[in-house]
Amino acid sequence: MWITYLMMLVLLLVLELVYIKVAERLNIVDEPNERSSHSAVVLRGGGVIFTLSMIAWALMLLVQEQDISMFVPFLCGLLLMAGVNLWDDLNYVPAWIRILAQVTTMVLMFWSLGLIHWEMWWIVLIALVVCGGAVNIFNFMDGINGMTVGYSLAVLVPLLIIDNGQWTIDNSSGFIETSYLMMAAMGILVFGYFNFRPKDQALCFSGDVGSIGIAFILLFAIGRLIVKTQDVTYLILLLVYGVDGCLTIVHRLLLRENLRKAHRKHAYQLMANELKMGHLKVSLLYMALQLVVSLGFIFLCPNTPTAHWWYLIGASLILCLAYVAFVRCKVYNVKGLEPR
Repeated sequence: MWITYLMMLVLLLVLELVYIKVAERLNIVDEPNERSSHSAVVLRGGGVIFTLSMIAWALMLLVQEQDISMFVPFLCGLLLMAGVNLWDDLNYVPAWIRILAQVTTMVLMFWSLGLIHWEMWWIVLIALVVCGGAVNIFNFMDGINGMTVGYSLAVLVPLLIIDNGQWTIDNSSGFIETSYLMMAAMGILVFGYFNFRPKDQALCFSGDVGSIGIAFILLFAIGRLIVKTQDVTYLILLLVYGVDGCLTIVHRLLLRENLRKAHRKHAYQLMANELKMGHLKVSLLYMALQLVVSLGFIFLCPNTPTAHWWYLIGASLILCLAYVAFVRCKVYNVKGLEPR
């Protein structure tokens, strides 16, 4: 099996190199502006490798004569998501088309998860809101080198640990094929080779096709885990992004800003742009925070519903307080401004 994974890793590397050559030829680039955290022109859309890794995974299962019928709706949704967002990276796509595509892809993912039942309409509606928010937060957080790579790995590592089942209860192990998580990890590592670099040294950015694509891939795995265990507290695997994304929206509402306009008020943007912290340091900080939260949940939290909820609430409060303290004190002190 490891030989197969090695061959797939080489294949993904070749595919990424091919995309980079195509992007260079077609001038698919990200031009810096006043809201950007970079100052150099960089190739965009390299995150298409995340979708390609899932296509390669499905083909690998077919070659091994395994049944992939349950994954077909999810894969169709992923291809639709990738197609629309890749086109958006190349040319502007109207917001209503992107929203319609996201809703459609989410419904296809829920189909693969077995959630499409009339009597479960309210669960589907809540899941649609949560997943839609998570996907867009992943897109918002993809603003500096290494962020998507580091954070996605911080989500995948706990998922691999849980799926292995050696340190967790039997009910949660084997919630998804290990090969799915391994192929997703290899796609991230391949992209990381070109993106996990200091400021203005990245060879390519993920683009919307990458940030939204990897969010969709990770959400499907977490969805499988939640469906098997009937425990929604596993959303804690996305807690750090969730806190930053949600509180940044609240912050901007308090400032009466237009939420549709680009900004640089996420905590990671303040670290990179106001405090001049290196991109990789910030990315590694987010990665480490999510790993600490997730591994604590797996290894330290008692395996009871009550304990899971208390851990989730406690971790959320700590991260929220840390965010507020950082935004109100550190940044404004550096800039010599009073908190608004």
